[in-house]
Amino acid sequence: MNRLDYKHGHKGFSLLEVLITILILSVGLLGMASLQLNAMKFNQMAAVRSHATVLAYDIADRMRANRTVAKSGGYVIAIDAAASGTSIAQTDLADWKSSLDRYLPGGLGAVSVSGASGDMVTVTIQWDETRVGGQGNQEFVFETRL
Repeated sequence: MNRLDYKHGHKGFSLLEVLITILILSVGLLGMASLQLNAMKFNQMAAVRSHATVLAYDIADRMRANRTVAKSGGYVIAIDAAASGTSIAQTDLADWKSSLDRYLPGGLGAVSVSGASGDMVTVTIQWDETRVGGQGNQEFVFETRL
């Protein structure tokens, strides 16, 4: 073979091909990182919403255990009110409010009773999702019959 054949022949990759490959690979890796970040964000938001649901069922079950007091309005509390007292209902509400604060970012809750015999309960839970990239204040309203 002639020496000129090696000089003008194509051997390996050119620098331009390597740079284009690195660019395409880096865009793909950034896309995968973005997907992973969104998955973590949505997973955190779902966990907070699950906690809100469990806490709504928690106070409803406490009210069912103390049905007579619940029907007479002993569990009624405003969204920003603090529970105080030594009765079973007030202790339940204080425990519930502290659980809201512990498990939900900026968690607040309210309970109201309605219906002809006071057997319809509405539990409202609010929390702040801006820390995990959500849309700000969220609200979960749960209605049940005692």
